[in-house]
Amino acid sequence: MNNKLHTSDYWQQKLTSEQFDTCWNKATERPFSGKYINHDEKGVYLCVCCDNALFNSNNKYNSYSGWPSFWDVKTKLSVTEISDDSHDMSRIEIVCQHCQSHLGHAFPDGPQPTGLRYCINSAALIFKKS
Repeated sequence: MNNKLHTSDYWQQKLTSEQFDTCWNKATERPFSGKYINHDEKGVYLCVCCDNALFNSNNKYNSYSGWPSFWDVKTKLSVTEISDDSHDMSRIEIVCQHCQSHLGHAFPDGPQPTGLRYCINSAALIFKKS
């Protein structure tokens, strides 16, 4: 599934208004407000739009940034990285590789072994317990 195959009306019917704003208007939820910020169950985080597997719970950590953070993706095919220089910042936007929905951003200040912090909006995720 690719977002280009679906209209804005389709996504607005499928998603909550917060999920739609986050995934398709690139909104950011308020820090420390997302449902997965303190979530610690074992499983997989999926794209709320298309169910693509994005992150394993064992790669989640508390970055104290206000958003769920991961130090690696589930697979190299989980996400796409896009240069983002908006808001006078140099960042890497993270989108679902399958449907192209906006998930959040990646920063080079995460823990080893990757040194990355995938800072992801809870509204862009659903969780599947293992």
